Amino acid sequence: MNQWMAPSIKFTEQLQVFCEIASRMAKHEEADALLFLIEGSIDWPKLRDATGKHHVILASDRKQHLAKAEDFDFDTVELNIPDSPVYERLTQALLESVADDLLTPGATVIALYSGFEVGVIDSMSVVSLDEHLGRLTVHDLRQLETRVPLDTLKTTVDLAVDIGREGREGKPVGTLFVVGDHRKVLKHCHPLGFDPVRGYNIDDRRLEDTKVRESIKEIAQLDGAFVVSSEGTIISACQYISAPAAEITLSKGLGSRHWAAAAISRATGAVAIAVSESNGTVRLFQNGEVMLRIEPFRRAMKWKDFEYDPPSAGD
Repeated sequence: MNQWMAPSIKFTEQLQVFCEIASRMAKHEEADALLFLIEGSIDWPKLRDATGKHHVILASDRKQHLAKAEDFDFDTVELNIPDSPVYERLTQALLESVADDLLTPGATVIALYSGFEVGVIDSMSVVSLDEHLGRLTVHDLRQLETRVPLDTLKTTVDLAVDIGREGREGKPVGTLFVVGDHRKVLKHCHPLGFDPVRGYNIDDRRLEDTKVRESIKEIAQLDGAFVVSSEGTIISACQYISAPAAEITLSKGLGSRHWAAAAISRATGAVAIAVSESNGTVRLFQNGEVMLRIEPFRRAMKWKDFEYDPPSAGD
């Protein structure tokens, strides 16, 4: 018997009503898609009938829960964060959908999920992506478990997101920041030519200074990476990264800047922050892997703080 004929989530009268309400809400909000966070397979033909012609995205932590879904014109997203809170799973599903071109960064989505009882879709939210994904929590960076102080990471990420979203003078800009463990990082760097920050006093190279950040946006148009100390000081700019890239695997479509970011984060204790020139996406690399991806949105990113123990400083 096919999996969709023996669903683990019953297509109940309640689910039917939820689908009808979601469809009306989608029409009212001019939503781009319905997103279901599911914890088991569903009777796909019934779900297709209940959602009509709406664009439907199904997200689950288990590939088998999505089996046969695409046969009924559903898009699917596989998550890799089991046992995570609903908010984190929803955020990951939206990020993956944007990355897979299933949604645009400014889309509006009607999300349906199990908010109270496992296996029962009992909650619904209207999500505006440019608002929802424009807010990161401090927890997102703390998960990196890095020796780079949190304030330095936040400042550098904010700057990278600004560059990815705004570009410069109407043109897209891609760049790379390598943060922390700067002495070891410099052993893998070679200047591409003139270093615009060389010779300046340390107080004139601190990222906490608004004027410095604006200057960095201008310099970012030049080739090469920025090397940033754990204290948030620009050590050098326009650097060519030559760290070994052996045993590193990246997704298709990522270019030399991302390979350099992965390589230097594998060879040192630094966190590399790459800004894609093609779409402005910001990726944080640690130990050769992408640990966090931030999509470019029209609005400025807002950090949502909560109580935390600051990580230890130093390189």
